[in-house]
Amino acid sequence: MFKKFSAFLILLLFTGNCGFTPIYSKKNINISIEELNLTGDRTINNFLKMNLYKYKNKDTSKKIFLEVETFYEKIALTKDSSGKVKKYELIAQFEITINPGNKKIRFIQNNIMENMNNKFDENNYERSTKQTFANNITEELIQKLIES
Repeated sequence: MFKKFSAFLILLLFTGNCGFTPIYSKKNINISIEELNLTGDRTINNFLKMNLYKYKNKDTSKKIFLEVETFYEKIALTKDSSGKVKKYELIAQFEITINPGNKKIRFIQNNIMENMNNKFDENNYERSTKQTFANNITEELIQKLIES
């Protein structure tokens, strides 16, 4: 029993550090968002602003001005025989203008949501979906800004 446990412990120690590193740990992100103008859906814009705040007014040579316009839709996908909505599709579109260079980028995120009997839970789920949309777009945007 002790030999099996010690073999397992040794195996665990050697394979415990399997090479995982965070995405941005080795990359020097040398961008500074000097100005951020947000229009559109207020909730998504607040999440975007919180995510992009850590890149604001840093001391780097690459100064960026962003204009972000967000569009959000909640579309009824299916209804039952009584006309009650069963599923929704949540769609968020992001149109981002990057200056200098006046480069435009467009992102679209979508998710399908079941109708819930408890509207409070449904609103919380919708809000968390908007936060996920904003987090995904922030990661993609920062990646594009690093590459350009």
